[in-house]
Amino acid sequence: MKNVGDYIVYQKDVCKIVKIMENPFSHVLCYSLVPLRDESLKLSVPVTNQSIRELMSKEDVENLILKIRDIPVITITEGQIENEYKRILSNGTPEDLVAIIKTTYERNQRRIDRNKKTSDKDSRYLELAENYLYYEIATVLEKTFDDAKKYVLERVDSM
Repeated sequence: MKNVGDYIVYQKDVCKIVKIMENPFSHVLCYSLVPLRDESLKLSVPVTNQSIRELMSKEDVENLILKIRDIPVITITEGQIENEYKRILSNGTPEDLVAIIKTTYERNQRRIDRNKKTSDKDSRYLELAENYLYYEIATVLEKTFDDAKKYVLERVDSM
């Protein structure tokens, strides 16, 4: 069991545990969580909830960075891409988030290169995946969101 002040990932969002209490109705032990992306939210989640996972370790972050170039982009027809983004996003593993980031970035870059407008759909999923991934990395490395993103991109560019 975690402690007050610890960070966890709940449904892909990094959350801080602000309280541990028993739910007065169900008598189940719960974490009171505040997501880092939106500190105005307060969530009450049973400590045994299957959607809770540990943050990556610093070693996990470094290993992920080393694998980024090898993580493939998503190749699927235009009509199925949003369903594929949703399916992959529901898994929410860091590698899955990287696949979405790489795919959406490349798709939007191809549009820009052809003097076309970027896709709202791709931009939306890019933002979601980046938020999930970089908030976790920022928390693990004790950096800001922007510094974590910059750190990862610089490391990948230097490889």
